[in-house]
Amino acid sequence: MKWPGTLASRLALIFLTGLVLAYGSSFGLQFYERYVSSRSMMLSNLEMDVATSVAILDRLPAAERAGWLARLERHNYRYRLDQGLVGQSMPSADPPMAAESIVKAIGKDYHLTFQDIPGPNPHFQAHLKFADGAPLTIDVTPAPVPLATWLPVVLLFQLAILLLCTWLAVRLAIGPLTRLAQAVDHLDPDKPGPQLDESGPREVKYAAVAFNALQARIAAYLKERMQLLAAISHDLQTPITRMKLRVEVMDDGLEKDKLWSDLSAMEHLVREGVAYARSMDSSTEQPCKVNLDAFLDSLVFDYQDSGAQVVRCGDTDTVLHTRPHALRRVLVNLLDNALKFAGSARLEVSHRSTGDTLIRVLDEGPGIPEQELGEVLKPFYRVEGSRNRSTGGTGLGLAIAHQLTQAMGGRLSLSNRESGGLCAQIELPPSHL
Repeated sequence: MKWPGTLASRLALIFLTGLVLAYGSSFGLQFYERYVSSRSMMLSNLEMDVATSVAILDRLPAAERAGWLARLERHNYRYRLDQGLVGQSMPSADPPMAAESIVKAIGKDYHLTFQDIPGPNPHFQAHLKFADGAPLTIDVTPAPVPLATWLPVVLLFQLAILLLCTWLAVRLAIGPLTRLAQAVDHLDPDKPGPQLDESGPREVKYAAVAFNALQARIAAYLKERMQLLAAISHDLQTPITRMKLRVEVMDDGLEKDKLWSDLSAMEHLVREGVAYARSMDSSTEQPCKVNLDAFLDSLVFDYQDSGAQVVRCGDTDTVLHTRPHALRRVLVNLLDNALKFAGSARLEVSHRSTGDTLIRVLDEGPGIPEQELGEVLKPFYRVEGSRNRSTGGTGLGLAIAHQLTQAMGGRLSLSNRESGGLCAQIELPPSHL
């Protein structure tokens, strides 16, 4: 047996099957008891009616008996003043209950013989003779115990109630678990989500409280780590500056150039570490209204003034309610990354039908292997295996852009272009417009 895939469907199947079996057993027992009671009543009425009818006909004059046949006829049996139809002798091993009732009613007063009458509507006849020798045939057509027409309707209605109650029970039982699973699935240390509702049954409340506490501990732990990173990176700037001052007074030579290069790389790494730590704190800059077209033009003109090959395409006539310094840092990191690996970049802006604003940074560089597109957004991850700072960077540029985009309520995604190169796309939802 193959079980359904979801816990809700499994519980519903178990509950509904159990309820239907229990209800079916109860209904079957009640129906059987009703059937036995109705059958006993019908057979008892048959005995009394046959005994009375035969006694009446036997005492009437022969000429008047035919006039009473219509009065004594019933739905399942009738009387005939002849030898009846030609049939087969009824076996005595397993006679019908109606035949046994007729024997019980008049068998001690009359000699009875029974015959089965075949045909499209099989039935049987009981033959006897009155006191005057005249024949009498009791023609019996057995019929099932009648079933009330409203009973199937009630059965279906009760089954519908069982189905509804099962659905409600499963929904109440699975609902909190589903919400907890969704909250766990969307749990993001970089962007804590809303707390779960802590109301409801004791078990649900306990799970919600535990999850909220876990989310708070993760956020506090991450904040502590970022504060530690920021503190260490900030404190390292002072000794690095002193070391650079000492290197400046050294005699010119190869060793001085190497030390100066190493110190510059260390200083760049420390600054990137401070920037990444600060990007975790969304309260460092208050949102304000920004004309997106003017903002992007200003950024592109700054690059063009410095001789960089950066162009912009598309207009939106949109006013963003966002954090301008954070958005500028994101775009600068993406554009610098494109210029480093491709030598040029194109900045595109557009709108979706859903109202989202899309900002794309396109280049024609070597791109990124598909399996590493998600990894490069993590801090200190570089695609290059050489670990060369001059080409590979610190591994924090895309991580900072990713973190700042999330802090603005947007989403940063990377994809390789079919024509070659990389596409870095920023999606800002309508709530930020």
